[in-house]
Amino acid sequence: MYQVLLVDDEPLARSDVWTLVDFRKHGFEICGEAHNGLMALAMIEQSPPHIAIIDVNMPEMNGVELNRAIKERYPAIKTIMLSSFDDYDYVRDCLKNGSIDYLLKHRLDGATLIGMLNKAVLELRQDHQILEDLSAQKAIAERMNPVLIRGFIADLVRGKPGSAQELEAFASKNGLYPGTIRYAAASLQIVPFLLLTQSYSDMQTNRLVQQAVEIMQQSLGDVQERTVAYLENGRLAVVFAFKERSEHVAISEAGRMMSKLSHALELFLNLKCVYAIGHVCHNLSQLEESYVSAERKLDSTSDAEPASQATVWKGGAHSQRVSLTIEQQKQLLLSIEILDQEGMHRLIASVFDSIREQPVHSQSVQMIISELLHIGDKALKKWISQADSAMDSLPARSELGRLGSVGELEQWLQDFYAGLLKLLREQHAAGAYSRHVSQAVVFILERYSGIVTLELAAGAIGLNPSYLSRIFKEETQSTFSEYVNRVRIDAARKLLGSGQYSIKQISNLAGFATYNYFFKVFKEITGVTPQAYLNGLGGGRAAAKS
Repeated sequence: MYQVLLVDDEPLARSDVWTLVDFRKHGFEICGEAHNGLMALAMIEQSPPHIAIIDVNMPEMNGVELNRAIKERYPAIKTIMLSSFDDYDYVRDCLKNGSIDYLLKHRLDGATLIGMLNKAVLELRQDHQILEDLSAQKAIAERMNPVLIRGFIADLVRGKPGSAQELEAFASKNGLYPGTIRYAAASLQIVPFLLLTQSYSDMQTNRLVQQAVEIMQQSLGDVQERTVAYLENGRLAVVFAFKERSEHVAISEAGRMMSKLSHALELFLNLKCVYAIGHVCHNLSQLEESYVSAERKLDSTSDAEPASQATVWKGGAHSQRVSLTIEQQKQLLLSIEILDQEGMHRLIASVFDSIREQPVHSQSVQMIISELLHIGDKALKKWISQADSAMDSLPARSELGRLGSVGELEQWLQDFYAGLLKLLREQHAAGAYSRHVSQAVVFILERYSGIVTLELAAGAIGLNPSYLSRIFKEETQSTFSEYVNRVRIDAARKLLGSGQYSIKQISNLAGFATYNYFFKVFKEITGVTPQAYLNGLGGGRAAAKS
């Protein structure tokens, strides 16, 4: 039975409506009567009817106001308006607020009333069907939520127990990958992921991952046909479902799509990536094996060796070296401090020699490069004033996203550290010096470990040696050779403090031609002999290097 509420301030009018038809015979039931709009709202709040028959002219709250309030608070209720007057403004307002119709009381008869009630029932059923359809669509959307599907895929390729059965059951129930004959999985690695995200917040990292997944899925198309799922550390899995029987066609299509994904990531996010495709399989339970075969291909590929050489990204021989040694860290910082570009270059090259045969995306390569960057940043903040603005003159970190080989990464780091030393030299030469004297100081800082003469410096700057000698003495209060010796002795003291070299080795590294001359100059400038200086730094270091 559909519940009907009568709202009219005239008892006789309500009685007329009661007697027009047999309500129960037609599937309706009068559930209540209200004398005005306020009373009607109170009754509706207690027990909402399906339909309300409302008189327009009532005290306290008229029918137009009541109709408007019902549509705002109880939009599911259908209303039929009655009036003794044919007022156009009332008609327009009532119909505008969703009334079934506006009827004049003196023209109302049983057939018209039943017709209006049935019209209201028809709209109620249509509303109910729409709600059911929306509910069904929502349920389908929830079941086919890409996040949910990606979760199943990620669990499967990670080898979670029971995940294959869960995915098969989900696919069967919800029509995932319909009509599929063959499957294949691919593995894709964002090469610079660890480097790019080392300074990111969790929110920034998650945003990068979300952008990558969205761009890849847009390129792939329908999530029910091809699905991308994020795993960890910039590694993603891609599942292909094929309706073709030909294995060759399936692999060709997968290769074409992966190339498209790689291009999209580089185009829209400036991210270099590498990928590999696993073997074709016949059901979802075999997808894990397909993915494992793809990951094995991906992680056995380096810049210098064929894919047949097995290397495991997460635990093989290539992942044993994941950080610099303590000695390498100390040596690199010392080379920066004494402005030894040649020593710094050799050290970076030796580090890369130990990882050159590994895949560029391997964890060990990424971690070592990350550590080299960290040391460079540490030196920048420690020894260079206004380090943030100085960063602008160094190679941009954003370039790391485009580098696709270990060799390219090595060159980038060599350029980065060369730029860092250039900044340090310029800072040493900065101050009240003229341009030519500053250039001469930079020349000394660059060459002090080798042969440095006034004539060589003047030739490099393009000045007469006598003129350079005069202005250099005026501005630095030192002769050219005195300044060179001070730079060399400063470097020697830092080398002695490192505890890594003997005194004779330091004499050579600091640029002195003979040990005797080094001994003489060191004592003149510091007031003590090199050995006494070393003894003062600590007995253990002195005993080790004497």
